[in-house]
Amino acid sequence: MSARYAGIAWTGAGYEVEVVDGAGRRAAEPSRWGAAEVAELMAWLRELGGSSRVPAVVLDSTNGLLDGPMTAAGLEVYRADPWVLPPRPGFGSVPAARLAEQAWSAPGTLARVTAEGGSLTGRAEEYHEVVRQTEPIRTAMTAAGRCFEHGRRDVARVALTFDDGPDPVHTRRVLEILDRYRVRATFFCVGHHVTALPDEVRRIAAAGHEVGNHSWSHPYLPDLTPDQLREQLDRTTEAVARVTGTAPTRFRPPYGALSPEGLAALDEHPTALTLWDVDSRDWSRPGPERIAATVLESAGPGSVVLMHEGAGDRGQTVQALPAIIEGLLDRGLEPVTVGELDPPPVTRP
Repeated sequence: MSARYAGIAWTGAGYEVEVVDGAGRRAAEPSRWGAAEVAELMAWLRELGGSSRVPAVVLDSTNGLLDGPMTAAGLEVYRADPWVLPPRPGFGSVPAARLAEQAWSAPGTLARVTAEGGSLTGRAEEYHEVVRQTEPIRTAMTAAGRCFEHGRRDVARVALTFDDGPDPVHTRRVLEILDRYRVRATFFCVGHHVTALPDEVRRIAAAGHEVGNHSWSHPYLPDLTPDQLREQLDRTTEAVARVTGTAPTRFRPPYGALSPEGLAALDEHPTALTLWDVDSRDWSRPGPERIAATVLESAGPGSVVLMHEGAGDRGQTVQALPAIIEGLLDRGLEPVTVGELDPPPVTRP
């Protein structure tokens, strides 16, 4: 690891940063950054490195907004998991100083985050086990109209969805392409970005697209208590409603992961769970041609397509989007919002 470590915590207002050296001594004055200042924060970290190595970044599992852009920029990023950290506050991550302390005092407890593995690098087995455990609950919620994965398979419509925004650059580029083809989509926004970039959210809504809830800080939700989950949802709902005048009615969990306790809490919440049946895997940045091919090979009537336009380098998604839309239209599939998909008929035992 680097000889210096930058612990980065998220708060309701943005990010707080503490930088220490390998002995735990403060290596820079604590700093605060707005949610829209990620590019400036990364530039500052690089400048801080000077002629030596740039500080390694340490996040906790409730912060899924920084590892994407930072790994794409070549920064060294680590994740500190709950079992090596003290309890978090009700809203916010473990303090930045504590994250930096974990790095210099016990570097072997951290997980190196890679662009290929994403935020959950090293926790894939656990993630798949959570999905397996919750499958019966999701099936019951689907039958009750509380969970939506895809629409009717006999209606030639497809929902394009974009997660993790808004983004100061890529959201507008996506909107321009959608407008060019005169199609609508659904944007699942994170509250952290909604408060930082309200004009972009207004632009989404004004163009006739659907705005959904994607949590506040893009956490790995199984690590949250039910109360912390509800706080993430409620604050994001309030932020979207303040900006657009309409509260979102759909919630997409980051990574599609919820614990059984989280699903139980969500079943009492006014927003409906919205998942997907086609994953573009654009977050791994395999190239625009591969992204388009992945979508077009899998999408059919009723599909909900998962893509991203925020929290990372989404240039490949933007490049792939025209080919995706044209390919769908050539097959007679109309891109619409999730809300415009007809739900599939309920099959009861």
